[in-house]
Order: sequence, then structure tokens, then C-alpha cells
Amino acid sequence: MTTSRAAAEPPHGLRAHSFNAAAAQYAANRPSYPPALLDAVEELAGRPLSGARVVDVGAGTGIASALLRDRGAEVLAVEPGEGMAAEFRRALPDVPLVRGDGNALPVADARADLVTYAQAWHWTDPARSVPEALRVLRPGGALALWWNTDAVDVDWIAESAERTGRFLGVDVPAEKRGAGDRAQADPTGCLDFTRRDVRWSRRVPLDTHLANIGSHSAFLVAPAERRDAFLEEERGHLLKVFPDGVVEETYDVLLLVATRP
Repeated sequence: MTTSRAAAEPPHGLRAHSFNAAAAQYAANRPSYPPALLDAVEELAGRPLSGARVVDVGAGTGIASALLRDRGAEVLAVEPGEGMAAEFRRALPDVPLVRGDGNALPVADARADLVTYAQAWHWTDPARSVPEALRVLRPGGALALWWNTDAVDVDWIAESAERTGRFLGVDVPAEKRGAGDRAQADPTGCLDFTRRDVRWSRRVPLDTHLANIGSHSAFLVAPAERRDAFLEEERGHLLKVFPDGVVEETYDVLLLVATRP
């Protein structure tokens, strides 16, 4: 008897919590975001980050919170996971952090000029997280959502995505398209998102690239033996493309920004 992929997939909550045991791996290997992304956030939000009161939700290990702080924002981070929160506090002891999630923000009404979600909006229920974001934003404030996604028009990345898709049983390009879909981001229809795509790249050792792949939730919940075998095979494929062992990763950051009326 065959089992459908949907039935075989780990529950959403299990994937969301999988990061806590791998927080150090996540912090050490996940990509950051380019300055051009923060420029776009400022442009679409209609105000500079310097001096802005920002609530960074699903802050994880603090990758986005650090960039927002360095732009002069007054950042309050919100993170549900114990392991991720511990890594955040280790890296950014000067940035206040509260435990919670986007479905029920532990933040006062009209506190924020900007609410941000970096790689985190898809872990929320928009029927709850949209009203919560609007509650926390001051009038004229903005909600900014963004995701680093693989640039699948680059040949080696497309080939790697195809191998990954076969391993996980997913359509990687389709998932990328879904990440930046305005209607999917807000099925309530309350928000009028503007989209901006920002391309950037980084050069990293092959070990960092593979550890980055392995830090994604679909891999974290996969059986260790299968996961490790896949990553070792992927090492062989990539050494043919990058024989010096340095990988040039190319990303499209998908950014959605909506202003509260």
C-alpha cells in the first residue's frame, strides 16, 4: 500500500520545532541578507530604519535582528523556540528578546513602526498573525516579510534543487513561487503587499554550503542516515562544479511589504 507524500510528511509543528536542536548549526551556516534588502524595506515602508521601533518576529538566532539593529533600529525580538532563543541571547545580549510567536504577539498595541518576519511568516497562521501584526503596528507602520530563496535560473542551483526535490518529494521552484505570493501571504485580503526581489550571492566553503542545506527543517526531521547519505552524494556533485571547494550561492530575496492604514 502506498502512502501519500502529505501523509508521510512530518507535522508542521515538528518541523517548526526542529530548529531548536540545531540552533548553533543554523547560526553558523545560514546566509544573511544584503544591504540592498534593507534599502528596499526602508523605501517600501516609507521611513528609515534608524530610530524605528521594530518588532522582529520569529527572530531565530538573530540574523535579521542584528542587521536591523546595525541600521539604527530599536529592535524587540520575538522567538518561540528555546534553542533558537538561547543562541540569539548568546549572539545579541544587547537586544531584548521575548518568547512568543506571531499568532499571539506578547507586544503592546501600536508599539511598532515596523514588524518584520525573516524566513518566518510561513510558520504562522495568517488568519491570526495578520490581525496581530496590525494590532502591534502604529497607524502608518509597515509589515515586512522576506525569504532567501535559491536562484533556480542558475544551472547548478537548478540541478541541485531537482536532486533535493526528489529526495524530499517536493517541487522546489514551486515552493519558491509560493513564498512570494501575495494572496498566499495574506489569504484574509486585509493587506496590500508590494513585492520586491533582491538578488545577491555569497562564496562559502563547501562544508558551509552543505551544513546550510542540512539546517533546513525538511532535512532536520529526515532520518539521519538518509540525510547524511544525500549530503555526501551532494558533495560529490558539487565538487564537479566547484573543484576548489568554494561554492558561490546565489539567492533571490523575496520581499513583501504592506502599510497599515
